[in-house]
Amino acid sequence: MGFDGFFFGRLDYQDKGVRKKKQEMEQVWRASASLEPPVADLFTSVLPNIYNPPEKLCWDTLCADKPFVEDPRSPEYNAKELVDYFLQLATAQGQNYRTNHTIMTMGSDFQYENANMWFKNLDRLIELVNAQQQANGSRVNVLYSTPACYLWELNKANLTWSVKQDDFFPYADGPHKFWTGYFSSRPALKRYERLSYNFLQVCNQLEALAGPAANVGPYGSGDSAPLNEAMAVLQHHDAVSGTSRQHVANDYARQLAAGWGPCEVLLSNALARLSGSKEDFMYCRNLNISVCPLSQTAKSFQVTIYNPLGRKVDWMVRLPVSDHIFDVRDPNGTIVPSDVVRLPSSDSSDLLFSASVPALGFSVYSVTQVPGRSPHAHNRQPRSQKSWTHGLAIQNEYLQARFDPDTGLLVELENLDQNLLLPVRQAFYWYNASVGDNLSTQVSGAYIFRPNRQEPLIVSHWAQTHVVKTPLVQEVHQNFSAWCSQVIRLYPGQRHLELEWTVGPIPVGDGWGKEIISRFDTVLETKGLFYTDSNGREILERRRDYRPTWKLNQTEPVAGNYYPVNSRIYIRDGKMQLTVLTDRSQGGSSLKDGSMELMVHRRLLKDDGRGVGEPLLEEGLGLWVRGRHLVLLDKAPTAATRHRLQAEKELLAPQVVLAPGGGAPYHPGVAPRKQFSGLRRELPPSVHLLTLARWDRTTLLLRLEHQFAVGEGSGNLSSPVTLDLRDLFSAFTITYLQETTLAANQLRASASRLKWTPATGPTAQPSPSRLDPAAITLQPMEIRTFLALVQWKEHG
Repeated sequence: MGFDGFFFGRLDYQDKGVRKKKQEMEQVWRASASLEPPVADLFTSVLPNIYNPPEKLCWDTLCADKPFVEDPRSPEYNAKELVDYFLQLATAQGQNYRTNHTIMTMGSDFQYENANMWFKNLDRLIELVNAQQQANGSRVNVLYSTPACYLWELNKANLTWSVKQDDFFPYADGPHKFWTGYFSSRPALKRYERLSYNFLQVCNQLEALAGPAANVGPYGSGDSAPLNEAMAVLQHHDAVSGTSRQHVANDYARQLAAGWGPCEVLLSNALARLSGSKEDFMYCRNLNISVCPLSQTAKSFQVTIYNPLGRKVDWMVRLPVSDHIFDVRDPNGTIVPSDVVRLPSSDSSDLLFSASVPALGFSVYSVTQVPGRSPHAHNRQPRSQKSWTHGLAIQNEYLQARFDPDTGLLVELENLDQNLLLPVRQAFYWYNASVGDNLSTQVSGAYIFRPNRQEPLIVSHWAQTHVVKTPLVQEVHQNFSAWCSQVIRLYPGQRHLELEWTVGPIPVGDGWGKEIISRFDTVLETKGLFYTDSNGREILERRRDYRPTWKLNQTEPVAGNYYPVNSRIYIRDGKMQLTVLTDRSQGGSSLKDGSMELMVHRRLLKDDGRGVGEPLLEEGLGLWVRGRHLVLLDKAPTAATRHRLQAEKELLAPQVVLAPGGGAPYHPGVAPRKQFSGLRRELPPSVHLLTLARWDRTTLLLRLEHQFAVGEGSGNLSSPVTLDLRDLFSAFTITYLQETTLAANQLRASASRLKWTPATGPTAQPSPSRLDPAAITLQPMEIRTFLALVQWKEHG
């Protein structure tokens, strides 16, 4: 992004103690093992006092520290005492840093409502401390400064800096005080944020493909800005983290919901222009709970499926319908296989059909009720704990999942394609949240995860089970308790096992806060190692009870081994790898060899004392949470091929839009089209279209990402890949292309960063090459950003 440096304050207390002694509070953070240094190198400075003022020197209306009093006759005279204290503080702090410059943050959360109080005292501090240089030969000089100026001075020192290649998780601010709870707090809001990202990318892409017609059209004024802004607010460290108060979390959700509306108008305008038909488009926001008024009441309707990926996808469409048989036709009018499945847990039914959708485009399918016929009751026998007489399995051409005949739990997964068989036991457990003990008064809360014992309690040793088997889906419905259930599902052609879990409301009437996990236990010999993603891109190796850069004194064997899982977690031995993909950010770990767990929900009765001021009770709709885990079993050396491409599909799933059909032509005399692709050719599997969005009236923002790391995947997926952008897009022509930094606020050719010397040796500074739209090369894990001047084509 063109940053010269990065400052942060929240560093594990043990790590900070070691860094102070070794004078390693500042170093070069190497954020990618794939990108050639210094591309992903970032100079990183740990602030001395988190981001707060030094003790005794807080002069805000929220603070109680005494202001400067310079009159020696006053009984409150303290000027000399404060100056002496500051000089001691500066000397002590300076010993932890390598140069003769040190930084002091003056301010904190909610401060500077009365800036005069601050600056009046800071002015006196600076004047009186600097006066000591002449009076007493002091070598301390104080000045108002900025992070940029501070970095310039460090850079001029021309030192060699140590290199960090892991990250700073997990974080504890004291013994028994691990900030690993927020990885999972407010899972409903976390999912809404992820879903809104998916919808925003669809909105941005269609705004780019349809041009100005997307913003002003037959459906009114469409706008991506409100959802863009709401998503920006959700990135706040107390928003998507789940660490706000309940009424604030409700407002975050309200802002997201308000942003969806203008984007839906934009989608309608864009789809009408690109398809050539002005349909009465409808958006079903509640498909996760099988609610969609049009599909449940209409005798015929059409389904437009938009695919935001740069490659064709085959997607199982699932819509709630009335109890009838339906004919489903593809864009060519050919009948495709479909099925109506009754849901065991309710009286409702779902229509299933597989849709083929081109890259960066849509397909329109038509659905018509067949009069006088109702679906046959599919095999969905209830199976109680004692009624099993033989094993149960669900299977497609690639996978088979087997279940215990006595408990109904998943016990084995087989990859038929690769001839891999792995015993896998999956069940739900809960940790009893600590309310403090004789070791520490710390409780579990929105930020802090602290169970009162190492072993979790199982929700149920067995599940009441229903089986659904049709040509288009095989499902095992597991009911563990009144508040915990799951559907384990396989579709034809699917290379992963889908686990759709529903948890809540978590009962707390017994006075116990509870933190719910889904745990997978296998026989893999993992030697204390497991792997999690870093912001959905890089993969980091984790080792139980270990930190790569200091000797850990572990005070919390469970919480101290939890890491953020944004998109995936996996365990492996030399032969096999078991990967779980998530549909939102969650906390996860491997607390025993061969085991892997993810926290799906938490409901707590105490506040953890980190500023929220209320317990994480999740009142309202956040009580109930539904989500999905996708489980992949692969050969270890090539597993990345599957989990990288599947994670991309999970993040940017197709958008389903319904309409009654029979719309008027958009362009008189021009026949509507049932299929469209915004690309003239598909992107290679290793390339992800990260951003396609309107920048201004004539310019688009384009980001392309290589989604494989060096040495990952099969074949040449981790090799550099070259694209020709000149005629890549079908809806517009690129007339002029400029490359920028990631944030698109500087031209890459003119952007410059401070050059640092890492202890690993000097790095070659990349020389900017001439930009050739016919040959854009992406290195493994590289993201390149462009501003493209475009000319839209008439009639799409």
